[in-house]
Amino acid sequence: MDEEKYAFEQTFSFNALRTKTFSFLQDKDTLARLMKWSMLGRISAQSFSFDHSFSPYCSEKFALCFFRDPEVLSSLRKMEAGVWVPLDKPMVSVSVEPTPCTKVSMELFDPIYSCGILRPTGHVVKCFHDVYPDYDELRQMLRDEESEHYYVVGREERGEFLFSLFKHLCLGGELCQYEDTIDPYISTTKQIYKDLISVQKDPETKKIAVVSKVLKVCAFDESGRCFPGVREEEQTFAYLIVDPYKRHVTLFCHFYGVGNFTV
Repeated sequence: MDEEKYAFEQTFSFNALRTKTFSFLQDKDTLARLMKWSMLGRISAQSFSFDHSFSPYCSEKFALCFFRDPEVLSSLRKMEAGVWVPLDKPMVSVSVEPTPCTKVSMELFDPIYSCGILRPTGHVVKCFHDVYPDYDELRQMLRDEESEHYYVVGREERGEFLFSLFKHLCLGGELCQYEDTIDPYISTTKQIYKDLISVQKDPETKKIAVVSKVLKVCAFDESGRCFPGVREEEQTFAYLIVDPYKRHVTLFCHFYGVGNFTV
């Protein structure tokens, strides 16, 4: 009860960490891939510091404070009819979906290499689809529960932030040019994941563990859903990635549409 009361009373304020940079937004090769996948200019990461201890039980309060904070709001934009516009109405509520984030290696993807989705060369096997032209077994595994390969990566692993990130990159933006091989997806996923996630070594076991807490978020104003998008769309997403030790939070988001054509 005390915890609930504390969570209700607790408020957070935020300050932009303007010097914090992300390699995936600066690396030329990564930017070229994001451009090819129609995500360039639509995928972003911004970091902020906050002033009180974070606990998972106060996730919703934390997210609501975040989207109501003047400093945060001054830096946020939403996409309307292809134009970036500020969030001009106060946020009245948020939805928060805790996303498991425990992986410290790319082993989660090992089963994909030996189940028929890829050729021995790493090339993705093409397949017929009556809705999506130029379809392949990798996207079918990611999207279609009827796919024989859907659970080649287990149900629990599919819930991990690492897998969600990989899926977002593979599906891309509106004019995505898909890769013939899996390597660009894997290497970009690894780079962005390392950029976003904080880890620590346990002094006793010497094992590396993720300390970040990941929240998939959506904010609503008086008119309804407004951030990251008015409509629910699989490739329009926003995550708050919280480092409870440093008291830093990163907003990582993407707005589905046609990305920039120049780096």
